[in-house]
Amino acid sequence: MYDYRFYDDAFGAWTMIHQTWHAMRRSEERRLANVKVTPEELEVLWVSGEYPAPLTPTEISRAVFREAQTVSGLLDRMERKGLVRRVPRRKGRPFTEVQMTPKGQELCNRGKEVDLAHIRKMMSRLSAEELLQLQQLLRKVRLNVLQELNVELLPPPNWTSA
Repeated sequence: MYDYRFYDDAFGAWTMIHQTWHAMRRSEERRLANVKVTPEELEVLWVSGEYPAPLTPTEISRAVFREAQTVSGLLDRMERKGLVRRVPRRKGRPFTEVQMTPKGQELCNRGKEVDLAHIRKMMSRLSAEELLQLQQLLRKVRLNVLQELNVELLPPPNWTSA
């Protein structure tokens, strides 16, 4: 991999974010392969455990910022593996609810343990202050990109964060 130095600072920062994201994802895939879960599956399991019920495929799509059809295909594969189940419409509820199975919960716990340890290691060169500063800076960039895409950034309904 080359360490590019671009004449345009905005393009240089954009390229660095792009390269860093892809390297982070590749590194995460390698770590999670030992647990036999993909980053995409772990995202869905993590959301399933953290998001207030009832959890719908639409809410998963919003939480992991993926297209609905991509989430639908992922849920199909995860159902075949026995990690989640989709509960069809119930009386008074016009949607399908996604529930994590005990097998999915076990895999989620192992995956989160591996993933958090890896994330903390990768971010360990930054101080607590720098981590907060990085989040603030990335929020600004994310907001601009979401505005370009005409996507409104909202807190999830009933979400409580620590």
